[in-house]
Amino acid sequence: MTGSSITGSILVLNAGSSSIKFALFDAALTEQISGLAAGIGGQSFLEVAGAREAIPLIDHRAALKAVLSALEHKGMSLTSLQAAAHRVVHGGRKLTQPLRISAEVRSEIAACSPLAPLHNPHNLAAIDTLAELAPELPQYASFDTSFHATNPDVATRYAIPKMQETKGIRRYGFHGLSYASLVDALPGVSGAPLPSRLLAFHLGNGASLCAIRNGASVATTMGYSPLDGLTMGTRSGGIDANAVLRLVEDNGLERTKAILNHESGLLGLSGGKSDMRRLMLDQTADSDFAIEHFCYWSLRHAGSLIAAMEGLDAIAFTGGIGENAVGVRARICRGLEWAGLRMNPDANHSHGPRLHAESSRVAAWVIPAREERQIAQDAQRLIKAS
Repeated sequence: MTGSSITGSILVLNAGSSSIKFALFDAALTEQISGLAAGIGGQSFLEVAGAREAIPLIDHRAALKAVLSALEHKGMSLTSLQAAAHRVVHGGRKLTQPLRISAEVRSEIAACSPLAPLHNPHNLAAIDTLAELAPELPQYASFDTSFHATNPDVATRYAIPKMQETKGIRRYGFHGLSYASLVDALPGVSGAPLPSRLLAFHLGNGASLCAIRNGASVATTMGYSPLDGLTMGTRSGGIDANAVLRLVEDNGLERTKAILNHESGLLGLSGGKSDMRRLMLDQTADSDFAIEHFCYWSLRHAGSLIAAMEGLDAIAFTGGIGENAVGVRARICRGLEWAGLRMNPDANHSHGPRLHAESSRVAAWVIPAREERQIAQDAQRLIKAS
């Protein structure tokens, strides 16, 4: 890769609590190179194009500098980029579409930090570091919550007094970039228009469902935070608020946060395994129960979201589990036979993309998650519009 070959390219950055994922896309939105800086503040490493190197990364600023240095060795310089584009987890009520980052947008991202304290501050660290290193480089943001801005108020409002609503306590929903990518990609895969009533399963370490009516989100399983909804890798999913209060009484606030976010879900049910691949290979009673719990609550929530759409025309799986776990897909498809879905087992074992049989009244698809490409596409659209 040379500097001339990346002119007009967009660098996508996805900063998490202890990592920065990155990908470089050319003008045709083809990924040129990708990698991540992980273990920030601990046993850290940098991986570029599959080559991993242990390297000290004391904070996100240092991690981003290491990423940019590694890319420069591959022929990419900041001056060759057309733009940088960021995944920002939380846009709150105001940031509901992709935007070029200005001082006002940055301030609003910061104002949303209490809603996503493990993510938005790190998103800002990447934005600020790039602004310092390349002040003339345009930067754009896509928000993981914005796809769900079309949810009706009855879906987003908790039945609590208005004084709490003013503090931002409402349902937001997440995985929006994944769902937006799926909506964009499905017609090209299916060769048909987007189904009117589409139920999307984003199944991974974090997992959620989304009811998509005529291309717009009308309901989703995550709420105020990514903790709600389905059983996940280490998150509990839905739990009675009084049970949470009891945990706080018994264990204290910080310990309860750790239990619900990092020690629950598949990990807690199985006694130590959060990875679906390990669970499916284990074949113990605890692992089998954890898998069934995951599928059962996916189906319970699926019924709720089908009701929100008043019917079902198609389902689509995405995310690490959704794309790869044959047994999980089979269990969920079997559980939706009442809705008119008939799965083709051979297609399921070959990972689709089409999963449904000829006799099925409901279509079923596997769509690879392409969140980074979606972010690059959002930025490119804004660049062209300006």
